[in-house]
Amino acid sequence: MEGEEELFKLIVNADDFGFSNGVNYGIIDAHRYGIVNSTTMMVNTPGTAHAVGLAKQNPSLSVGIHLALTFGKPVRTDVPTLVNEHGNFRIDKIVENNKNVSLEEVEREWEAQIEKFLSFGLTPSHFDSHHHIHGWAFLAPVVRRLAEKYSLPVRNVFSANPENIPTLTDVFLDGFYDENVTEQYFHHITEGLSAEKTIEVMCHPAYIDTFLTSNSTYCQKRLTELDILMNTRLPDALSLIEK
Repeated sequence: MEGEEELFKLIVNADDFGFSNGVNYGIIDAHRYGIVNSTTMMVNTPGTAHAVGLAKQNPSLSVGIHLALTFGKPVRTDVPTLVNEHGNFRIDKIVENNKNVSLEEVEREWEAQIEKFLSFGLTPSHFDSHHHIHGWAFLAPVVRRLAEKYSLPVRNVFSANPENIPTLTDVFLDGFYDENVTEQYFHHITEGLSAEKTIEVMCHPAYIDTFLTSNSTYCQKRLTELDILMNTRLPDALSLIEK
């Protein structure tokens, strides 16, 4: 229909920046040669320092914070309800499996992760979380306070409009994953949406390395994602948001 072009503003966000060097290189190539215009960085993983260097070399890439509670070790040492006997995060990605979690400790740890990101000299675009756990209802007070304190929008994974939590986009889509990673994915994401919406699509491009294969069950499809993200031509109704 005439006049329909560029009615939807799009953020294609690559999760797990900092997870490993292979993940980092995949995200940077998906940005430099493809449609990824945003990423979110983990600060408690082996590839973090490598990711910081790449972020500074690629200033056109928006970089946010990928808060963690379900992988790796915490930044702080005074969060006993969040860790197991080995000092690793014990939080399960299924909310019902978590008992006796201190909200004070969650806030303390996530604030430390944000402060660590800021110490790198980077300006964050927004924050989200590994396994989307910032969308859990009982964590809403923590998310609200951190968003306000650091003046940051938050990935919109909420089932209902959250009160006083600024969201990054109107719509968040996590369907570009596993069996749904196809060349046609981006040609259908506006179906059923009203015009002039902002949309975020999550993705996980990467080159496979040893750390990734040892610590994630989602590996081979990351290569497929990378190939599609570097070769997809977006439909006219979608316009990438520039930094």
